[in-house]
Amino acid sequence: MTILVTGGAGFIGSNFVLDWLAQSDEPVVNLDKLTYAGNRENLADLEGDPRHRFVQGDIGDTALVQRLLAQHRPRAVLNFAAESHVDRSIHGPEDFIQTNVVGTFRLLQAVRAYWSELPDSDKTAFRFLHVSTDEVYGSLGPTDPAFTEAHRYEPNSPYSASKAASDHLVRAWHHTYGLPTLTTNCSNNYGPYHFPEKLIPLTIVNALAGQPLPVYGDGQQVRDWLYVRDHCAAIRRVLQAGQPGHTYNIGGLSERTNLDVVRQICALLDELAPAPQRRVAHARTGQSITNYAELITFVADRPGHDRRYAMDIRKIQRELGWQPAETFDSGLRKTVQWYLDHPQWVQRVQSGAYREWIARHYG
Repeated sequence: MTILVTGGAGFIGSNFVLDWLAQSDEPVVNLDKLTYAGNRENLADLEGDPRHRFVQGDIGDTALVQRLLAQHRPRAVLNFAAESHVDRSIHGPEDFIQTNVVGTFRLLQAVRAYWSELPDSDKTAFRFLHVSTDEVYGSLGPTDPAFTEAHRYEPNSPYSASKAASDHLVRAWHHTYGLPTLTTNCSNNYGPYHFPEKLIPLTIVNALAGQPLPVYGDGQQVRDWLYVRDHCAAIRRVLQAGQPGHTYNIGGLSERTNLDVVRQICALLDELAPAPQRRVAHARTGQSITNYAELITFVADRPGHDRRYAMDIRKIQRELGWQPAETFDSGLRKTVQWYLDHPQWVQRVQSGAYREWIARHYG
């Protein structure tokens, strides 16, 4: 038995692979293109582990995907591969169309061809699990009920539009061709190995360097925060017992404004790594700071910024018995501590040296 994971060197994908092999001996074939956010160093603990086979490549490379499917005969394919940063999608949407739409289409075609030739028992047991986002549903008002799986799609950014398109393709391949698909739509993830362009890791890293902590607009945008390892546990449960053709919302039951999140990170850093002890100075003024909140800087809001996301997770709770194990307080504390404990990982990611690390270790 084997599973094929795409995008398994990215933030969520690498956490999933690490958690999977910490709990199971079932091998993983890990296909990742290693774009800027794909970091094989995330998987360093698996070096030499025969259960983990890493392959650098693109989900849009049909010949490669077909070869991997034929060689390893996986019982499931889990698609984490995606361009995922809204800001990047605003400035360069074409990469998002190519990876999230065209790449998903080509992956589905290759998997369908493989699945259609399986023996009946294997064909019935096979699953294609597609990892998506709450952003496909659009934006909520302050008192609107949370997104359910039946909420209509109203994507507002090039990123969310590309993910919505990929979700529709997965749904169509199930209803038209019978491919046994599962789709998960998650809220904002946070945790270890998060590339420091997103709010939580960016805030941690900038604060420790005395850099401004940018907050868009008034900072009152609301997100539901999900600890990444809770997300991994939910995906494992959906793979195990989810109904083909169904969608499952996954959230952390932790709605917070962006400004509140930044302030909570500052408070944790004040406790765990006080600025005076670390002699942190404001990078722009050169003056020492006494607390990290002094670095908070409001910046112009980004175009089309969704105001609120919230996830109704009653379906996955009721049908599959999953719920998040971490509160936002406990998960954020673990996350901040991880970044404090891994300064070299942060430095290599920020400098791009992780790519040199890959070249040295893997040739």
